[in-house]
Amino acid sequence: MAKHKHEEHENHERWLVSYADFITLLFAFFVVMYSISSVNIGKYRTVSDSIKAALNPLANHSGANQVISVGEAKMALQGRNPTDAKEVMIRRIRQLTQVIKDKQLKDMVAFVTVVQTINGDIVITIPDRLLFSSGEATVRAEALPFLEGLGGALLELNRHTRVEGHTDNVPIRTAQFPSNWELSAARAVMVVRVLSELYGVPADHLAAVGHADTRPVTANADAEQRAKNRRVEVVILEQAPAAPILQSGDESEQSEQSTENIPQNPSQPGPELSGEGRFQIP
Repeated sequence: MAKHKHEEHENHERWLVSYADFITLLFAFFVVMYSISSVNIGKYRTVSDSIKAALNPLANHSGANQVISVGEAKMALQGRNPTDAKEVMIRRIRQLTQVIKDKQLKDMVAFVTVVQTINGDIVITIPDRLLFSSGEATVRAEALPFLEGLGGALLELNRHTRVEGHTDNVPIRTAQFPSNWELSAARAVMVVRVLSELYGVPADHLAAVGHADTRPVTANADAEQRAKNRRVEVVILEQAPAAPILQSGDESEQSEQSTENIPQNPSQPGPELSGEGRFQIP
């Protein structure tokens, strides 16, 4: 007798194999997405700072540059008296002196002075050799930790700030800087750019001014006195500068005519310069 062949039963559950493969791939996809979203903040900041240091044209990074963190910005101190603001700056500079390991930079930071003016402004005087090389406006890589601490203090105080560049009376005539005016202005601008672009100080709170050799703090009789005149002053304003008021053409013409009608008295003293009337608080 011929043997009957058993018919093979069709497996209706083969779709489970494809479904299981799909679920496995989907699980692996979400695991990869989760691992990408979990970023190590410390490593991210290190990579970010390294990229900024490599691409940043503001500083000469020929030597080793280690960005030192001096703490996050704290709550704004608006409404407190000017003495508190001066104490904040002194505390920050002392912290910087302890953080900076380079002996030469420590000696330079010791010459940084904090002075309070009569109107409540805080003036920080920084020797030029702490920030720049002789005759240059490129911020030194070694000075970035100091400017980082200064930027943190400005964020903490949340005030408008004016950066002023000063030189001695020795003329400079190069292709980049035809006179001391260009050199002092470029140095002030570079400090402003570092504070704004690298350390987050709001750009609308900053201004840059170049005075060349017109406002010396001492006579330029010898090398030591000229070194004192070569400086950058960071003026932290007690009051925000008034916004300019735009006038129409008719109003401006009327104001000019009214100004011309005012008699000029040559004996009447003129307004004082912003740099005068400063005194140092013990």
